[in-house]
Amino acid sequence: MTDLTGKTIAITGASSGLGRHFAGLLAAKGAKLALMARRTDRLEAEVDTLRASGTDAIALPLDVTDIAAIGPALDRVEAELGPLSVMINNAGIGGEGMALDITPEHFDQTFAVNTRAVYFGAREAAKRMLASGVAAARDARIINIASIAGLTVLPGLTAYCASKAAVISMTKGLAREWARQHIAVNAICPGYIETEINAHWFATEGGQKQIARLPRKRLMDITALDDALLMLTGPAAGQITGTAITIDDGQVL
Repeated sequence: MTDLTGKTIAITGASSGLGRHFAGLLAAKGAKLALMARRTDRLEAEVDTLRASGTDAIALPLDVTDIAAIGPALDRVEAELGPLSVMINNAGIGGEGMALDITPEHFDQTFAVNTRAVYFGAREAAKRMLASGVAAARDARIINIASIAGLTVLPGLTAYCASKAAVISMTKGLAREWARQHIAVNAICPGYIETEINAHWFATEGGQKQIARLPRKRLMDITALDDALLMLTGPAAGQITGTAITIDDGQVL
């Protein structure tokens, strides 16, 4: 059983979907939580719920595409909750659009959120883990939320797939770069889980047909990533780095 009592964990994109779910999961394991996102009204409501259950939690406004804001946000996390132990780079957006139709602005935004923000989020977290001694104590964890889209080709999602493939590659690269400093850097590659980002599509006729084509003809439950996330935040990840764990209910087959 993973015990995260006293560990400070920052989660980007925590106002809904996977990020919000991760917060509840990690709170139940005793972690101190910094929830980060643009929609601060949702963050405040979630933090109120967590605090009511006894969790030490704060809400921080953060647009992850504002690279200059990431470091100061993490400084505030450490000032209020203590040294950062785990950084979960979860914020992401879709990159829908055929190559002949997608605008340069949409393409750039997809990479700004899904790739660039993950890279610099990891870098700013690593700086603080090294400075605080968390890395030397072998407690430093960085978890990047990628996707099965980074492992296969999905029609009409070339930009999105490319952005997530880059996350998987950078995860391995950063893991190698920081291996001797004992910062564990890993990724989780989820399959299709119905969240706010895709619920509108899966409610359509086309979305239902897509589900019917999946090997098990179903979407995954939001709890499907729980065990992997807990493993990568806890002691087991002391000997796991540079790994991209696929959890997709066979969807990529």
